[in-house]
Amino acid sequence: MINVLEMLEFSCRMYPQSIALKDEETDFTYQDYLKSAKKIATGINKILTGKKQPIAVFIDRTPYPLIMFMAVVYSGNFYVPIDSTQPANRLKNMFDTVEPVLILSHNSNDEDIANKISNPSIPFATFKELIDNQIDETALKTIRSKATDYDPVYCIFTSGSTGTPKGIVVSHRSIIDLVHQFETTFELNKDSIFANQAPYDFDVSVKDIYGAMFVGATIVITPKQLFSSPIKLVEFLNEHHIDTLIWATSAIRIIANFDTFSALMPKHLKLVMFSGEIMPNKVLNYWRKYLPEVKFVNLFGPTEITCNCSYYIVERDFSDEDPLPIGIPFVNTEIILLDDNNELISQPNQIGELCVLGTSLALGYYNQEDETQVAFVQNPLNDKYIEHMYRTGDLAHYNDLGELMFVSRKDDQIKHMGHRIELAEIERIANAYKGINAAFCFYSEKQEKIFLFYSANTEKKRDIYRFMRDRLPKYMLPNVYVHKERLPLNKNNKIDRKRVVSEYFQ
Repeated sequence: MINVLEMLEFSCRMYPQSIALKDEETDFTYQDYLKSAKKIATGINKILTGKKQPIAVFIDRTPYPLIMFMAVVYSGNFYVPIDSTQPANRLKNMFDTVEPVLILSHNSNDEDIANKISNPSIPFATFKELIDNQIDETALKTIRSKATDYDPVYCIFTSGSTGTPKGIVVSHRSIIDLVHQFETTFELNKDSIFANQAPYDFDVSVKDIYGAMFVGATIVITPKQLFSSPIKLVEFLNEHHIDTLIWATSAIRIIANFDTFSALMPKHLKLVMFSGEIMPNKVLNYWRKYLPEVKFVNLFGPTEITCNCSYYIVERDFSDEDPLPIGIPFVNTEIILLDDNNELISQPNQIGELCVLGTSLALGYYNQEDETQVAFVQNPLNDKYIEHMYRTGDLAHYNDLGELMFVSRKDDQIKHMGHRIELAEIERIANAYKGINAAFCFYSEKQEKIFLFYSANTEKKRDIYRFMRDRLPKYMLPNVYVHKERLPLNKNNKIDRKRVVSEYFQ
């Protein structure tokens, strides 16, 4: 297999009338999925010439963007998912970076937004306009005959929480490798029913889109508003016989924070995978208590290595305060830990930067060569031939069982009161406290203080302090405790740390 479209074509041959995509208003069989993508691709090729060009696709919570994604790939180009509800300056930054040759949308109203943030000469077309084309099989076959597995499929932008967002370009070969490992490792099959939670411009959704397509499974697109009503969310899971979740940690946390399962249980779940942020064992233990037969998997990895490079199937008990392993590398992926001198770390409990090698590596950052050269580098342990590796900027170590343990971001390692401290370790203890729903730390170099921002059912800072005092050395205790009714999430369902901190200090 050298092209992701082979997945769609195989599933269409094997299960033409099986539901591929579904929301509350419509559904598409695999046959519908394939034919619609080819029709739109034919329309794209009437507008454009050339290949391997970026095509922006405005997204919503319907199946239509996914069909347009596949149409873009059929046209020989790559798609850039764009959420048109984002701030105009961020949208303009993204458009200036990728300079799309075409803009697609399911919603004709998005043309006004496109005209404000992009060059007016860039053509704009809707799903409705393009779906009436007659499929030109000859042209599509010609495009495919010139394709390689190194061609780009998509460009997804980072959340931009630490600076200017970067567009990460991922190839066919990387996606194919990812979903093959998912299918074999987690036993996905044609009967699996996924509840899509992640926005299409967040890489967690890639596992839904291509994981389901690879095996001929069904994706049910979950309405965003349900994540504010956990009981209705579980009702939705039951109504649609959902058995597979690949969700952001924050979505899993919502269920536990509201003690949802004491009122209503999911009836069909078999597999729950989570990623995006560190999973507090307090939350995981809640799910495991109510769903002991479900397989839980901690997935780890940045967008730059095509979603995930390691996994841990939760098979033993953990206390609420324990760290959760990020596990072992996927087959065909190599992970190494390097110290500050680029020397290999192999002994337990020695911290180093986690670096990834293998097919999973992205092609780099689009139109940002300097940033690409900093992150995607030659393996310093190999001076004999070209061997690219991605420096994640994450610190990790091996435990005594040989499992990888995430420590923190390199940026979150601080020097305080003469001690080197990992803020993630403080956060792990804070998130283990029963009354806290979510928490994170920030270090102010100017004030030389550790701030703990937390949402909780109580404002009793004294109780939280006592809990942490009994579990951390004095020099690691937060100096300032900031209670918030809620910690806002960014569009990728991660705690919006930058926003919380900036609002506090403004």
